[in-house]
Amino acid sequence: MKHILIYSICLLTMIFQAKNMKAQESDYIPIYPEGKIPNTKPASVKLKEKVDGRDGSNAFVTGISVPTMRYYPAPRERTTGSAVIIFPGGGYVGLAFQHEGEEVARAFNARGIAAFVVKNRLPNNIIMEDKRIGALQDAQQAIYLVRKNASSYGIDPNKIGIMGFSAGGHLASTAGTHFKDSKIGDTGGISLRPDFMLLIYPVISMDSSITHMGSRENLLGKSASAEDVKLYSNELQVDKDTPPTFLVHAEDDTAVPIANSRHFDEALAKQGIAHKLITYSNGGHGFGLHNRTTSDDWFVHAIAWLDQLGFGKK
Repeated sequence: MKHILIYSICLLTMIFQAKNMKAQESDYIPIYPEGKIPNTKPASVKLKEKVDGRDGSNAFVTGISVPTMRYYPAPRERTTGSAVIIFPGGGYVGLAFQHEGEEVARAFNARGIAAFVVKNRLPNNIIMEDKRIGALQDAQQAIYLVRKNASSYGIDPNKIGIMGFSAGGHLASTAGTHFKDSKIGDTGGISLRPDFMLLIYPVISMDSSITHMGSRENLLGKSASAEDVKLYSNELQVDKDTPPTFLVHAEDDTAVPIANSRHFDEALAKQGIAHKLITYSNGGHGFGLHNRTTSDDWFVHAIAWLDQLGFGKK
């Protein structure tokens, strides 16, 4: 009986721990705790969130009405105090939240860096008063929340960066160059400026000669004004306060031309901002963590760059 009792206790403990771990790894929490989502049309019908498995590994989520965020804590014994907020790509029509979100978050955790994956709203005239700023509001709110609650997360409020892939790179670079213009109202003195940016094959410009037209049309519409094209061409918004930036792009990317990263990199150089651009001859678009055309690992370079700036070390 004694052995059976011990076995039963151990089994229940394992089940309890497994349930806790699952809850920790699977719960997305609303980023607007009070439930008041800005820029929402009165009495608008909520979209139905849907996950498309696609090829079995690149899960794609659409129909996001309630923006959420998922926390991936770094192991306590390895934590550096840094955190990165991740915005997956998807052409401003959906989010590739698995291979450009969750997988990347766990890679940062292995390096002692906490991560947050954001399911932000996508530009949509059905639910938004102004679809141009909805995703940016969610990005700013995510930065605000993480910095406001940094102590409870065990994070240094001065070591919080952002990361974006493809159209998520446009969102991240917008958050990194438009942070002085709060779209979420008074933040009580909490800065919306990221401490660093990691932009992976990002859409940067709205210039029709180099942009990803799908992302541009989804964000600004098919008849975008010259003012909006300039405002959301983030290579034109770089100034002396723009955060240090790390970029990755393949030269054979036919979806988002490498000129996007090069123009942004050049703008950073002109302002004397710390920056690094990693380029590959091949790789195309959307390779996530793994550019399988090369043995070179861009993520290793990214961690070394963060170490060099003091964000990746204890």
